[in-house]
Amino acid sequence: MIPSFVGRWTVKEDEMAEIYLAGGCFWGLEEYFSRISGVLQTSVGYANGQVETTNYQLIKETDHAETVQIIYDEKAVSLREILLYYFRVIDPLSVNQQGNDRGRQYRTGIYYKDEEDLPTINTVVREQELLIGRKIAVEVEKLRHYILAEDYHQDYLKKNPGGYCHIDVRDAEKPLIDAANYEKPSQAVLRENLSEESYRVTQEAATEAPFTNAYDQTFEEGIYVDITTGEPLFFAKDKFASGCGWPSFSRPISKELIHYYQDLSHGMERIEVRSRSGNAHLGHVFTDGPQELGGLRYCINSASLRFIAKDEMEEAGYGYLLPYLNK
Repeated sequence: MIPSFVGRWTVKEDEMAEIYLAGGCFWGLEEYFSRISGVLQTSVGYANGQVETTNYQLIKETDHAETVQIIYDEKAVSLREILLYYFRVIDPLSVNQQGNDRGRQYRTGIYYKDEEDLPTINTVVREQELLIGRKIAVEVEKLRHYILAEDYHQDYLKKNPGGYCHIDVRDAEKPLIDAANYEKPSQAVLRENLSEESYRVTQEAATEAPFTNAYDQTFEEGIYVDITTGEPLFFAKDKFASGCGWPSFSRPISKELIHYYQDLSHGMERIEVRSRSGNAHLGHVFTDGPQELGGLRYCINSASLRFIAKDEMEEAGYGYLLPYLNK
């Protein structure tokens, strides 16, 4: 039974839920989820092996997966959101490997106790496969044979802040943007609603003229969204004057919002960037950005973006991003 008092939280038992997630070394995954608002308690253990007991030395033989138990307040964070946070930090195509860790014990898996969770899990998995365009390697099974790991594994990175971690746990603090809220319109609708230039850039990978485009020299507070879907892509605070003639950003709002492709057109070797939900051509990313900002330069066509000023964000439906503008 889940306790009704967890740490400093007091939550009604019918508002609490749990899910078990395997995603490589459990040290980092536990620390990551412990930082997410609404998560009440975490533990690490071994799940879905062949027998009812195991330990760290035996998991290869018993086929258990390193797994994190997540107890959360359903009124503060939903199962869907928990799963979207999970997919943010795993490689869903990798089989029996995450980061540098290899072996069946590092496989990815979503293990549930409540059958009512299964439709949500299946929906999120299908959405991830559609976004990636391939079947993913995350197993979905009912939880069985969960064994609590040894004490020294619990809260390992809190006890050892410099310890090994295969993920960036700071991703827990970045805004969660749900792709399901930003559906791509049909080509007919895009043709009707976009300017000729925006259509050519986003749908035909054209490039607008430098220095004369809408956002080359704008630095007002706010966000830049995909002009085809409205999905947020960049904070204005991450925009810098590069002198290249197009808007330049040091990073997207969060890494899952951008997809990367090799581009060998025009006799050059470049990395094309496209939006996640709209698959709209945005521009390219280069490694000649300011080192103090991370060294990357996302060179983006203004015609692929729509700017939402800070004082317009709430009314336009982007109020949930306001707390992140100055972080």
